[in-house]
Amino acid sequence: MLNIKVVTVIILSIIGSVGLLNSCSYDEIGNSPDHSISAGGATTVDAVFSNAFQIPAPNMDENQNLMHRKGDVLFESIFVTPPSPVLGGLGPIFVQNSCANCHKKNGSAAFPLSMIDMGGILARVSLPDPSNPDNTIPVPGYGTQIQTKSTFGIIPEAKLSYLMEYINGTMEDGTKYTLAKPNFILSDFYTDFPAHAQMSARIAPPIFGLGLLEAISEKNILSRADPDDINHDGISGRANYVYDIRTNSVRLGRFGWKANQTDLYNQTTQAFLEDMGITSPYLPHDPAFRQLQDDKKVDDPEIDNETVRLAAFYTQSLGVPAHRDKDNPDIIYGEKLFHYIGCQSCHVSSITTSQHPEYDFLSNQKIQPYTDLLLHDMGEGLADHRPDGKANGFEWRTPPLWGIGLTDVVGGHSNFLHDGRARNIEEAILWHGGEAEKSKVQYTKLSKRDREKLLLFLRSI
Repeated sequence: MLNIKVVTVIILSIIGSVGLLNSCSYDEIGNSPDHSISAGGATTVDAVFSNAFQIPAPNMDENQNLMHRKGDVLFESIFVTPPSPVLGGLGPIFVQNSCANCHKKNGSAAFPLSMIDMGGILARVSLPDPSNPDNTIPVPGYGTQIQTKSTFGIIPEAKLSYLMEYINGTMEDGTKYTLAKPNFILSDFYTDFPAHAQMSARIAPPIFGLGLLEAISEKNILSRADPDDINHDGISGRANYVYDIRTNSVRLGRFGWKANQTDLYNQTTQAFLEDMGITSPYLPHDPAFRQLQDDKKVDDPEIDNETVRLAAFYTQSLGVPAHRDKDNPDIIYGEKLFHYIGCQSCHVSSITTSQHPEYDFLSNQKIQPYTDLLLHDMGEGLADHRPDGKANGFEWRTPPLWGIGLTDVVGGHSNFLHDGRARNIEEAILWHGGEAEKSKVQYTKLSKRDREKLLLFLRSI
């Protein structure tokens, strides 16, 4: 018969063993992170308030600061219908009439609680290509993006709405959670819409720090790609390659939810056209061109290259908010857990920019964006089943995490992922699948205490 003391020791040993399975010791999960790196290098700004994403990079010269201010005015301006001599060119069909209406205070858009105006969410559409499953074809009469608003006398292309589905789950320690999945619906079409068309909802992302991402060399990005998973770690990041309207060539994509834009000039040109119906020299035909809502006005292009350049420069020249409370032991521990469960494999913390083709203030900066700018299969739960360039219907580009902890401070919400479905950071983690399934499962196995510290770290960057 066992002695009571011996039984007690055995029970405590079992409890201790179980605890180690669900909670990591500080020492076993690696060395302390390097906190000598600033989030945005010399572009970093100390800001913890509602305008934190609107501060210009502090290392610009006087001329660059002037360009930034001009770009800021454009970004905040409300465009109107032609032939207005000032800020004319809106429509005839569009999604919003201002850059800032989607990117509120330069942050991500909130998930719309009212379907009267879907705010910063838009719908990309296409038809599958029967000859190539990795290709898409514009929808006749609609193009590749649904325009949900219109100028006077013109009919919007369609209405975008959603029905919410709720999915319940349980952590290993018994903690229950509920995920919200919006099922997006197009209706009220102005003309026939093919039943087999593909649709993908996208929410407006933050725009600060983009110039630094543009300055990362292609070689640097491709050095992390492993499309065939040669190292057998389950992570097979791929590069997207898309058509560049300015160089008339196929180039590496790095911007957009599926890395379907090559640089910020192209991104801005496309946003002016698809989001506001404003034409420019490289994209001189508005979305209604040769469609039923064509206004037949001879006013294209409506803005010049300099206007596009100033608006693009605004996104290139915004400062990156500094990480906060770096020396907090709980945050240090949370960062080590971030590495321990494998998040670092895609959300790469430390990258050094190369020489930016135009602006030295973005060049040779050691930064912490928490992205590899590559495409990753995120599983069925997040799949939109719509190819985009070389990206397939399961892949999304790793979004940068810098500034994620200030989302609520700036935008008054905590919505994340490509369609804003995640209502907080934890829900965003729990939606991960595919290549990130292992890390997601590891997260659900952590103790409540460790999960809280990991989330505390994410809220500090």
